[in-house]
Amino acid sequence: MTPSPIRTALLAYGMSGKLFQAPFLAAHPGFELYAVVERTEQRMHLDYPSIRSYPGGAEVLADASIELVVVNTPSYTHFDLASQALRAGKHVLLEKPVATSVAQWQELTALAEKQDRHLLAYQNRRWDSDFMAVRRVVESGQLGQLIEVHIRYDRYKPALNPKKFKEDPNPGAGLLYDLGPHIIDQAISLFGRPLAVHKVVGQYRPNSQVNDFFSLQLSYPHGLNVWVTSGLLVAAPGPAYVLHGTLGSYQKGRTDVQETQLQQGISPLAPEYGHEKPGQEGRLTLAAPDGTLTTTPDPAAPGDYMGLFEAVFQAIRHEVPYPITSEQLLWQNQLLESPAAGA
Repeated sequence: MTPSPIRTALLAYGMSGKLFQAPFLAAHPGFELYAVVERTEQRMHLDYPSIRSYPGGAEVLADASIELVVVNTPSYTHFDLASQALRAGKHVLLEKPVATSVAQWQELTALAEKQDRHLLAYQNRRWDSDFMAVRRVVESGQLGQLIEVHIRYDRYKPALNPKKFKEDPNPGAGLLYDLGPHIIDQAISLFGRPLAVHKVVGQYRPNSQVNDFFSLQLSYPHGLNVWVTSGLLVAAPGPAYVLHGTLGSYQKGRTDVQETQLQQGISPLAPEYGHEKPGQEGRLTLAAPDGTLTTTPDPAAPGDYMGLFEAVFQAIRHEVPYPITSEQLLWQNQLLESPAAGA
């Protein structure tokens, strides 16, 4: 018997809802994209004519037919809105950052367990084409014992963000909690919990009140060191991923095309969706037994955020373990909350 679709509501229809959630919920047969919260301007019906628009979250939570709520609102609201949804008996798909402190995350996970509801993190960058290529290379063992790994997510945005909540010095503001959850999660998903962390943060844009640079050095067993770094004043970004091991090296740019394609209105079901452009292949350099080095292009498989939504569907309908675990998210929050050098 085919399970019924999961009736789902978005708590906002900004960039995240419009690009990263709605297209997939509409395309996946396991979901029914049913409702949205639009507090000021009702515009989601222009893209999804049958959508129900509510003026506030209370109306969504009062609708007993809604099973899953996507909390995709500003980061400082995540804890309160996720808590309200769980108490209302809804499953929750929670945008990053899932919390702004370890205590908040522990409280949310305890509440989800008490309510017997799924609390699932939206860490879509695990399904980027570039990162999936990196994962494949790491798991293949071709590089031998890994010694040094760098993961970067850089932009050049010297102007302050017009979204005021992103620039106010409140919990969850700043680059560390904006892009940090993406690349910290990637490191954790590859290598697990680090033994130690050395964190540096800074703010360099004119009049900035929040951090716009961070770098975390994560120390792992067997001498492996992993750096996760991001800055908003990087005019000429280098490779997003650099890996060095005893048998070779690997470099890969931040080449995933999904966000660009979604902005262009390309459906996740389109044949060209997720395919990187020619010339964006990674570079795999391996050492032969005689020391000869050979570098070859390494094509990536298509990126596909639908993999996240399939995992959400399987978790809710069939109790299949969700790949982004509560324990991993606890580690992420511990790293985000860890003191910076000199603090």
